[in-house]
Amino acid sequence: MAIVSEQPGGQQVPDGGITAQGVSRSFGAVRAVDHMDFHAPAGRVTALIGPNGAGKTTLLLMLASLLAPDQGTITVGGLDPVRNRAEVRSRLGWMPDTLGVWESLTAREILTQMARFYRLPASGIAPRVTDMLERVRLADLADQPARVLSRGQQQRLSLARALIHDPSVLLLDEPASGLDPGSRIELRTTLRQLAAEGKAVVVSSHVLSELDEIADGAVFVNNGRTVRQQTTEEAAAAGRRYAITAADPAALAAELARLGLDFRREEGRRPGVSLVLHNELGAERLLRDLVLAGVGIRSFAPAVGALEETYMNLEGERR
Repeated sequence: MAIVSEQPGGQQVPDGGITAQGVSRSFGAVRAVDHMDFHAPAGRVTALIGPNGAGKTTLLLMLASLLAPDQGTITVGGLDPVRNRAEVRSRLGWMPDTLGVWESLTAREILTQMARFYRLPASGIAPRVTDMLERVRLADLADQPARVLSRGQQQRLSLARALIHDPSVLLLDEPASGLDPGSRIELRTTLRQLAAEGKAVVVSSHVLSELDEIADGAVFVNNGRTVRQQTTEEAAAAGRRYAITAADPAALAAELARLGLDFRREEGRRPGVSLVLHNELGAERLLRDLVLAGVGIRSFAPAVGALEETYMNLEGERR
């Protein structure tokens, strides 16, 4: 499948972000990543999207300099991790999908030790640790052993650990896993703030509905290859499916048919219809037309997010 890149000609953009070009990695006879391209610019949140087994985690491990590619190149802020490993790692923050904590240590002790690993000035470690604990809402549990933390609290500690040295590139593998709804909203806000500070933020997640609110763009991968790169605006402009319910479903269906629109009936707790609209202006006009025609609209909204729509379309093409 051809690569569709948001950069003209697929050219690397020199910025403080992270780029992979033609990277491959095999494990024995299994080729997990096959000439994959990826770019996450500074100051933006980039989503990494694909089904299980698509090569996302292998790519993240290579981007984090924890796994060397068999082929291809990776640059972090213009630096090669092979030649400049120490400097590259000082610029990277890595949050894996499982924390792997020292269970007998407290949250404060874990962050303090991580700060020492990154060789932060000794005088600044204590205030930095305190700031990170407050940022992820763990100040009240700072001196509790990590083993007593819930899954969501461990996720927040993992984020603080990734941020302790103020990296310019942040790699997050399923960061919302185990978080309650309130914590997910906080995570969303935090990631947008980090991007606003100029960091390149990469998020791999299966929760596609949330990525629309977080990401500025996305890289879609499958079978170890990059299949599409696009901005969130480009995804939204490509059209998405809207779900509509009305007080009188028959009247709604009749009016849509009169307007010559292709739709499908949706059964469930709130029966309605769904149809693909190409942009928000088209959605606005359709809603106006339905109301003016006297159809009692009860709900009118996108059925899925823009990035989720792209993902489903790619899955349909693959099949």
